[in-house]
Amino acid sequence: MKKTSKEIAVLASGGIESCSLLCDLSQKYTRVYPLYIKNGLLWEKAELYWLRRFLKAIQDRKNTLQKLTILKLPMQDLYDGHWSLTGRNVPDYEARNPSVYLPGRNLVLLSKATLFCAMNHIGTLALGPLKGNPFKDSSRTFFRLFERSASQALETRISIITPYRHRTKVEVITRGRLLPLELTFSCIQPVRGYHCGMCNKCAERQMAFKKAGITDKTLYKGRWSRKRFRY
Repeated sequence: MKKTSKEIAVLASGGIESCSLLCDLSQKYTRVYPLYIKNGLLWEKAELYWLRRFLKAIQDRKNTLQKLTILKLPMQDLYDGHWSLTGRNVPDYEARNPSVYLPGRNLVLLSKATLFCAMNHIGTLALGPLKGNPFKDSSRTFFRLFERSASQALETRISIITPYRHRTKVEVITRGRLLPLELTFSCIQPVRGYHCGMCNKCAERQMAFKKAGITDKTLYKGRWSRKRFRY
């Protein structure tokens, strides 16, 4: 197999976990490549806006964090009629976590991301699933099998790491309390680019901050000003 460098790519969605992961890994690697993959989902425009703001806010003097790479892998043909595209029947504040599952989410993201790594000679890819993630494509077994298959198919050794596998969202927030977490984004039905405060992901976010005992500075629908949001 071809040798790769020790640089690392990080699947960055703009959420608390992936943004915190970028900061953690920037302390351990000389070059960290934030990687965002657009699937055509309804929250991506807002997500990218906040991700760019977060990256700008944490730029370090060593320039460890590289320029954000945006790749496209449209899913409209397969997700046709799904709430993630239509905005109808979005899992609300009281919905159970399994309701936010997107079919093949990590399968899709990793396919494009590992190809990016192989073509750019990056030996490691990181993403941030948390402890207790209920989805099969976030299991340790899945990542190991995918790592093996991708390395074989691409003839390049690529390691897939999940550093937060044994941490909860509360623990990630507590460890990252000095970061500008208010610039992270995790809403699935944004209102004018801000968190709606009414969906499953907003509920998860609010409860985690409360349990961590840390002030939630996030701008939700009921708290943002009337100033028009600009992407």
